[in-house]
Amino acid sequence: MRSSRFAVRAAVLGALSLPFAFTAQAHAAPAAAPTVASDYCHRTGPWVIDASAVTIRSRATSNSTAVGSLYRGHKFTVHKSSGGWRYITDRTTGVTGWVSGTYVYNEVYVCLD
Repeated sequence: MRSSRFAVRAAVLGALSLPFAFTAQAHAAPAAAPTVASDYCHRTGPWVIDASAVTIRSRATSNSTAVGSLYRGHKFTVHKSSGGWRYITDRTTGVTGWVSGTYVYNEVYVCLD
């Protein structure tokens, strides 16, 4: 589901940028220094879950003991990453442990000028 969402986003962004690909170089405006607005547009958003629930584990392996579940809508903090795993604290329940990075990722904001 996550990869198809990225594919759709890439297709839309590609279609939106298509008219600009054929613009003559002589008509292009000089590049301006980045502004606060462009920094705002490319910021990293909050961590989100791409599943209804994710198992929190004691170690960064799928064979380790389950210590809890992280549900969509729970607030959580990511402390560090190791390989494809994220060490988190579920602020709703207070449980701390590892979750697979396949299901937990940052939202990324992009502004279209």
